[in-house]
Amino acid sequence: MARSMVPLLLLCMAAAMEGAAALHLCVDRLYDSTQGKHDDGLPHLNPTEEATWMALLPRKLGAKAEFDWLALYRSLTRHAGGGGAPAEFLSQASLHDIRLGPGSMYWQGQQTNLEYLLYLDPDRLTWSFRQQAGLPTVGEPYGGWEAPDGQLRGHFVGHYLSASAHMWASTHNDTLREKMARVVDILDDCQRKMGTGYLSAYPDEAFDMYEELSEAWSPYYSIHKIMQGLLDQYTLAGNRKGLGMVVWMTDYFSERVKNLIQTHSIQRHWEAMNEETGGLNDVMYQLYTLTKEQKHLTMAHLFDKPCFLGPLSLHGDDIAGLHVNTHIPVLIGAQKRYEVVGDHLYKDIATFFFDVVNSSHTFATGGTSTMEHWHDPKRLVDEIKISSNEETCTTYNLLKVSRNLFRWTKEVKYADHYERLLINGIMGNQRGTQPGVMIYFLPMGPGRSKSISGGPPSGLPPKNPGGWGGPNDTFWCCYGTGIESFSKLGDTIYFLEEGEVPGLYIAQHIPSTFDWKAAGLTVVQQAKPLLSTDSYFEVTISISAKGDAQPAKVSVRIPSWTSTVDATATLNGQKLNLTSAGDFLTLTKLWGDDTLVLQFPINLRTEAIKDDRPEYASIQAVLFGPHLLAGLTHGNKTINATEHSNDGLTPGMWEVDARNATSTADWIAALPHQAINSQLVTLTQQSGAQTFVLSVSATDGTLTMDEMPAAGSDACVRATIVVDTYVVDSTAAEHGAAAPVLHGPNVTIAPFDRPGMAITNGFEVKLHPGPEALFNAVPGLDGLPGSVSLELGTRPGCFVTAPGGARGYRAGDKAQVGCRTSGGDDAAFRKAASFTQAAPLRRYHPLSFVAKGTERSFVLEPLRSLQDEFYTVYFNLVTAAADS
Repeated sequence: MARSMVPLLLLCMAAAMEGAAALHLCVDRLYDSTQGKHDDGLPHLNPTEEATWMALLPRKLGAKAEFDWLALYRSLTRHAGGGGAPAEFLSQASLHDIRLGPGSMYWQGQQTNLEYLLYLDPDRLTWSFRQQAGLPTVGEPYGGWEAPDGQLRGHFVGHYLSASAHMWASTHNDTLREKMARVVDILDDCQRKMGTGYLSAYPDEAFDMYEELSEAWSPYYSIHKIMQGLLDQYTLAGNRKGLGMVVWMTDYFSERVKNLIQTHSIQRHWEAMNEETGGLNDVMYQLYTLTKEQKHLTMAHLFDKPCFLGPLSLHGDDIAGLHVNTHIPVLIGAQKRYEVVGDHLYKDIATFFFDVVNSSHTFATGGTSTMEHWHDPKRLVDEIKISSNEETCTTYNLLKVSRNLFRWTKEVKYADHYERLLINGIMGNQRGTQPGVMIYFLPMGPGRSKSISGGPPSGLPPKNPGGWGGPNDTFWCCYGTGIESFSKLGDTIYFLEEGEVPGLYIAQHIPSTFDWKAAGLTVVQQAKPLLSTDSYFEVTISISAKGDAQPAKVSVRIPSWTSTVDATATLNGQKLNLTSAGDFLTLTKLWGDDTLVLQFPINLRTEAIKDDRPEYASIQAVLFGPHLLAGLTHGNKTINATEHSNDGLTPGMWEVDARNATSTADWIAALPHQAINSQLVTLTQQSGAQTFVLSVSATDGTLTMDEMPAAGSDACVRATIVVDTYVVDSTAAEHGAAAPVLHGPNVTIAPFDRPGMAITNGFEVKLHPGPEALFNAVPGLDGLPGSVSLELGTRPGCFVTAPGGARGYRAGDKAQVGCRTSGGDDAAFRKAASFTQAAPLRRYHPLSFVAKGTERSFVLEPLRSLQDEFYTVYFNLVTAAADS
C-alpha cells in the first residue's frame, strides 16, 4: 500500500475541512503532567517531531449536523468497503474440545485458578453494582480495588465473567456455571433498574470528567472489561443475556460519544482517549461480527487510537514513555480490525509493533514494561535497577498479539514467543497452589523477589500494588488478567485450517487431549517430564480415529530453540525426515491408531540483555530450551521493602566466572536433584512454645536460629542444609522420623543455595574449606530418639548450640559453640546442643543447575518455580578479556 494513502485509511477524518490544530503525541493524563514520559529517573530519547503529525491531523466535524454513523464510518475510512475481503486465518480450536493433561504444571495452574473462581461470592462481587443501581446490597463488599470507594471498582467483575466463561469451557464445572450465571443475572437486574443501558459499579459522572479532560481513573477501561465479560458469557457459555446487555451498553455509550463529537469535535474525542480505555475497539469489532450493525463498527473505529497507531503505520519507533497496558489492547483491537474488515494496513501495524517491542523492549521472559511504561529502546540495564518490571497485564495482552500473528502467518517465531512468555511470564505468577495469591510485577534485576516488587514508586494510584496479593482484598487489574490467563491455558495449543483436507497445527507442546470433530479424530499430546540432566525434550502425540475418519493434515511445531541435527521423529516406529528448527513437521494421511514421537535436543544457552551499549554486552540471562533460569542470590542486607531493593548488592552476587570458557558447559552443570534431595535436612529445636530452625544467614553466612518459616518463603532456603553423609537408621520408622537420620564422623554441612561451599567450625561459609568444615554428627545429647548433635571436628567436645541457654532465645539470634565441662553437662546445655531432624523445607527443582561464580557458585532454577526466594535473572559473565 502506498505510504501516501495511510492518512486516508488510518485516521478519523470527518467531512468538513475547517483547519486543524496539531494533535500532540499520545500522553497519559492519569499520570499527572508527564506528557507520556513517566518521571522515573530513566533517560529517554527525543519524542517524534511535531511535523510528523501534520499529514495525520483529524478534522472537525460540522457543527450539530445530523449524526449519521455510516457517513462517519466512511469519513473514518474514506471508502465504504473497509479495505478488501478478510484473509483466511487459522482458527483457534474450541476450549470445549480441549482438556489439559492431569499432573502437568498447566493443569495444576488451571486447578488452582478454578478453586479461586469457585471461592468468589457472586453477591460480594456485585455489591457495588447493586449499590450504584439503587438495589439492596447483599453481604459485605470485597476490598482492594473492588472496595466501594475504589475508582476502578467493577473492573474485576468483568474479568471474572471472562475468566469463568473460559474456565467453564475448559472444564465444564457445573458449580462454576451456576455462579457465573448468577453474576450475569444480578448485573442484568442492575442494568434494567437504571433503565438507560448504563452498567457500571460507579456513577456516570466519571464519564463527565473523562469528557471534560479531568482526571478520572480509566472509566472506559472498566466498561471494556464488563462488555468483554458479558460477550464471553454469550459466546463461550451460551448465556443469551450477555449479548443483549452489551448491545444496550453500546447504545448508551455510543450516544455519549456522539454528543461529545457534536458538542466539541472529533479531536476532543481523541484527546479524551489519552488515558487507559482498554480494548474497547476490540470488543466493538467482536460485537459487530455478531450484529453487523453499522454503529458498532463505527464505534470500534472511533477507539482505534490514531496518535498511537499513526506513527506505527509510518514505521515510527517512538513508543518510549507510553503506558504499556493502555496501548497494547488498542493494538489488539487494530488486529481485530484487520480480521473483520480486511484492512491490511493494520496487519502491517501489528507486525511492526511486535518487531519493535520484541527487538528492543522485552526481557528474557519475552515480557515487557518497567513501572508500567516503555522506556528508551535497548536500554534494559537501566530498567532492571527498578523492581516493578513486567506488569502481568502487559504479559496477558502481549500473548494475544503473538497468538493473532501466528494465526495469520503460521510463522513459528510467534508460537515460540508465545511459549517463552507463557512459561516464564505467566506460569510463575501464582504463589504455588494457593488460590487467589498472585503478583502484579515480575522483577528482573539482581537480588530480587516476587514478594517484594512494585509498591512505591509504582506510579499507579491510589493503592500501589506490589508483592503477592490476597484473595479478598486485592483485585488489582493484574488479578483480573491473572484469572483469565489461568482459565484459558489451552487456547493456543491447537489451531484449525479449513480446506478439502482438514488441517491441524499443534503450536504448543502442552499435555492435553483434543477432540478434533471435523476430522473424526482424538489427539492426545504428552510431554515427558523434563530434568536438568536430559539432552532431549520428548513429546508423544497419539492420534486415533473415532469412527469413519478422513485424511487429515497435522503440522507439529519444531521450536527455534532446538536443533534438527540430532532431533528424531518417528511415526509408528518409522523414522521421519525433519526440516529445520523453527518450522513445522507436516504429515497428511488417513489416521487410525498412530503414534508420533519427537525428541528435540535441548541445551543451555545465554542471551544478552537488550541493551546496545558495549559496556553491558556481558549482562546475560541463562535459558534451558524455553525455560528462563534464575540464580538463588541475596545481597548482604535484609530487604523488606521495594524502595530498598538495591541495598546490599555486590558484584559477587551476580558475577559468573566464564574465564577461559568455550561454551556454557564450562561454567554451568546440571544438578542431579533426585540424588542431592536425599541429602537435605532441616534441623529444628523447641524454645518454649515455638519451633525454631537452624538457618544460614542470607546476609553474612553465619548460623542463626529463626522461626519456622512459611512454605515457599526465602527463609526455607536458609533453613535447608546439604550434608555429605546421610544414612537411614533402622529405628527411624518406629520413632516416626520424618527424614533420614544424620550421623557419623566427618560430615560437611553446606548452604542450600551455595554449591561447593561449606560451613566451617567457625560458622563461616567458605569455598572448599577443607578439614575446618568437618563435623561429627552424634546422637542427640538430650537422649531423645532421632535427635542429633553436631560436634566440631576441630574441637572435640564442643558442639553447635542454640543461644541463650535456659533463658531461651529470639528469632535471629546467632548459634554458638558450647563445650562439655569436666563436671558434666547440665540439662540446658544438652538441650541447646540437640536438634530434631525434619524433612527439608526446600528441595531442588528437577530443572536445577549449578553455575560457577567469581566469589561463589549459584543454584539456577526456573524463574516460574520461585515464590518468595531472592533471585537474579541477568548475570555478568566475567571472561578472560574482561578480567584482564
